[in-house]
Amino acid sequence: MDILGKVSEVTTDGRIIVKCSETPEIGQFIYDSKGDKIGIIRRVFGPVEGPYASIEMKNKPTEKIRGTNIYTIWGNKNGKSKGRGRRN
Repeated sequence: MDILGKVSEVTTDGRIIVKCSETPEIGQFIYDSKGDKIGIIRRVFGPVEGPYASIEMKNKPTEKIRGTNIYTIWGNKNGKSKGRGRRN
């Protein structure tokens, strides 16, 4: 697991906003420091150099999550980078 970023805000509709170190993909799963799956990325926004991600949590987040690190597993999902191309 690699660090995605630090939680900067908790919204009123139960999502968290994370300042990301790299640009994530929509649909990536998010984990806490113990390795438990806690949510999924629903939206990526902001500048390219420092994007933000809106994460839909499995459980309603509390204010004490603010400032904690969030983790993800970088890589392509569904095997899309297996180099499949046209057949000759």
